[in-house]
Amino acid sequence: MKKSTFVLLTVLVFTAQLLPSCKKALQQPPLGSVSEELVANKNGVNALLIGAYAALYGMQGANQSLGGGEAWQGSPSNWVFGSIAGGDASKGSDGSDQPAIDPIANFYSDPNNAYYNGKWKALYEGVARTNNVLKFLAKATDITPEEGKTIAGQARFLRAHYYFEIKKFWNNAPWIDETTTDYNQPVSTELWAKITSDFKFAYENLPATQGEIGRVNKWAAGAYLAKSYLYQKKYADAKAIFDVVIPSGVTSSGKKYDLNASFEDNFMPSKENNPEEVFTIQMAANADPSGPTSGNNGDMLNFPYGGSPFGCCGFFQPSIDLVNRFRTNETTGLPYLSNYNDYAVKNDMGISGGTEFIADQGTLDPRIDWTAGRRGIPYLDWGNYPGAAWIRDQSYGGPYGPKKNIYWQKTAATDADKTTWAPGSAINYLVIRFADVLLQAAECEAQAGSLATAQQYVNRVRARAANKEGWVYKYIDDSNPLGGFSDVPAANYKVSEYPAGDFASQGQAYALSAIYYERKIELAMEGHRFFDLVRWGIAEKELNAYFSFQGKITSDVRRGKFTSGRNEYYPIPQRQIDLSVQGGNKILTQNPGYN
Repeated sequence: MKKSTFVLLTVLVFTAQLLPSCKKALQQPPLGSVSEELVANKNGVNALLIGAYAALYGMQGANQSLGGGEAWQGSPSNWVFGSIAGGDASKGSDGSDQPAIDPIANFYSDPNNAYYNGKWKALYEGVARTNNVLKFLAKATDITPEEGKTIAGQARFLRAHYYFEIKKFWNNAPWIDETTTDYNQPVSTELWAKITSDFKFAYENLPATQGEIGRVNKWAAGAYLAKSYLYQKKYADAKAIFDVVIPSGVTSSGKKYDLNASFEDNFMPSKENNPEEVFTIQMAANADPSGPTSGNNGDMLNFPYGGSPFGCCGFFQPSIDLVNRFRTNETTGLPYLSNYNDYAVKNDMGISGGTEFIADQGTLDPRIDWTAGRRGIPYLDWGNYPGAAWIRDQSYGGPYGPKKNIYWQKTAATDADKTTWAPGSAINYLVIRFADVLLQAAECEAQAGSLATAQQYVNRVRARAANKEGWVYKYIDDSNPLGGFSDVPAANYKVSEYPAGDFASQGQAYALSAIYYERKIELAMEGHRFFDLVRWGIAEKELNAYFSFQGKITSDVRRGKFTSGRNEYYPIPQRQIDLSVQGGNKILTQNPGYN
């Protein structure tokens, strides 16, 4: 598929020194180095800026995370650290494949786990690249002040993004910027102030639109600034920005922020760069097996297994607990906020492909079938999902398959990346989409504003889900899935808006519960859940309940136990601590509970 993909171009990236705890990976320029005078000008700075964008991709080459490690360790989608660790998904595959994920999913991992080191290096490589943009921008003499503001705004936005990820992963970590001369820094307790400063600068200095779709604009910066305030529980500050971004914000190409008509439009390359995309990591597929990798190969393991047309690898299976959350009340069309597992969705766990199975006949939120592959339900245009035939080990990972990251058969020639041994695709990763913004704003309203307005935002998201044009429908002919869809819904879909005055009459606790639930089902499998649970202060309660329920059905999380005061943040990689020695002392200090 042809599109603007400047962020994925291979460029010369001139990486200066970074903290010694990262230096073995980050001090090496990826493609060589050149003299400073060749870089300290408009062309050089713009090349560096493209490199800073390219770091969003989290990869170098076909199968390697940025800075080293396997591709999936640095994946920007956070499918391991956000979705699996948050209970959205089982690891999938089987217990012997990628065993380092199991300790992360069950919260008994130690600092030597390679996944932590891979993610750390990928993010700090992004920091290094943004710092180089700012360093050489200050030395360039052929860049006008206005151009300089736009370049600096983009660089500081990207740096804030990388540090936002670092902050939510590790809480306290070293702050390195373009002025740092002593790169062996201890962990900083001031990351939030520095992150919000960068986002605020970007919000105040970036233009409303950009000439290239992949570049960030003023409104993306505003949305991310508000999100950073939300994470700090500064609800009034976040609300003030959301109050401007929601009615006035536009995409980099000038489209007014809005929800797509169909939920699935968010995950189709043919519909990308639409009004719902606020901050997106651009992906592109390469149909030439000998060409450079440009698809989202950090998620290359996350396709159905066995006899599926994808061939590999069976990871990232939606959990039974997640799918059960899509049950709705047959009368009201509302979710069961607290006892959803009492109304479990029927599944084919333990049922072979040769045995007849009839899918659940009860009422369901239609987003279920854009989120999880369920037996007997159309799997895009690949045919009805066959169940166990596409699952590597049901007893380990459950009966469901991933769906949001899957490309359509009719566009596989342009949307499937052919440069690696496992699938990649042209599906963009949505760091922030407008539905996410609305639900964040609803949370701020419930905490520091109007419960009525909070309900309006939630209902706006639910109204889109209720739009029948965006539902999954049965095939005209099951034997010919490319032949199109009928007008018969694939399941008994029923979803409704909350009735007028519901949040206000039932109070703040109820409103927040509804908002939290809506985030779970709207943003499922998108890498947010674990970090949401932590910032809400309910991770221990929710995850231990998940382990108790899911562990009775699948074996992958039977060791799961979340411990407050320890598991809210991941351990700083031991490799980085070992590399931080200065004068015989280790400069980096480990997070609580991991020593």
